[in-house]
Amino acid sequence: MSSPPNPTGRLRYGFGTNGFAQHRLDDVLTVLADLGYDSVGLTLDHMHLDPFAADLPRRVERLAGRLERLGLAVMVETGAPYLLDPWHKHVPTLMSARDAGRRVDLLARAIRVAADLGAPAVHLCSGPAPRGVPAEDAWKRLTVRCEEVLDIAREHGVALAFEPEPYMFVDTVDKVLQLRRRLGEPDLFGVTLDIGHAHCVEDLPLLDCVDLAAPHLLNVQIEDMRRGVHEHLELGTGEIDFPPVLAALKAAGYQGPVSVEIQGAALDAPEVARRSLEFLWAAEPL
Repeated sequence: MSSPPNPTGRLRYGFGTNGFAQHRLDDVLTVLADLGYDSVGLTLDHMHLDPFAADLPRRVERLAGRLERLGLAVMVETGAPYLLDPWHKHVPTLMSARDAGRRVDLLARAIRVAADLGAPAVHLCSGPAPRGVPAEDAWKRLTVRCEEVLDIAREHGVALAFEPEPYMFVDTVDKVLQLRRRLGEPDLFGVTLDIGHAHCVEDLPLLDCVDLAAPHLLNVQIEDMRRGVHEHLELGTGEIDFPPVLAALKAAGYQGPVSVEIQGAALDAPEVARRSLEFLWAAEPL
């Protein structure tokens, strides 16, 4: 689904389905469209769209029609922490000695879903560093498996939007760009920049992170956060000064979604989504 014309000149705001864990997916989409969101960050998981469901093609076809009717663009995300292992977050990874193929399979499924929904990219992250594996060996494993996934992405014309995540192996924008260089700087490999994560762990100032990511920026996630504390907070309740960040994204010519990522919103999700969009509209320099 290509982005519709944007005559307002505003950034395009979305909200992640992982913040609506108590809602059916149809209801999530209705709420977001009614509030005025432009897009949805669709996390593949057991509760909204299970990538391992036997009737997945039928569900995806129905979802594509629903998104079209509501005028919502979509970004497909693969950050559900316990989807592949009920005991351990984000494993197996592309660096795992065993079972890395299960992560490749999940990403392949996500790419096919994205292609069928018209999503421009699939979000992914590295997961935790394998215990006892030297960093260079981890880089080599990650690069080889990303090359496998890129081959699948090329078949379907879907980009990979790699996110640096606090306390994972790839945790900074610079490391994502290092991975991109190891892959030969492919056109279909770019950056998901999470604004809260950058504030939390990056050595660079936040606006410098935006500038560094900008040439390869495919996806933006946004929430408030405190330095050194990986806790997704409602906008305006942490430490981030948002107007300069939004101005920097606009100055960079970014046209993709800016998607609110507050997983803990589920018990008050419609109101959190409402407050978040009103905050962003007020904070965005016009």
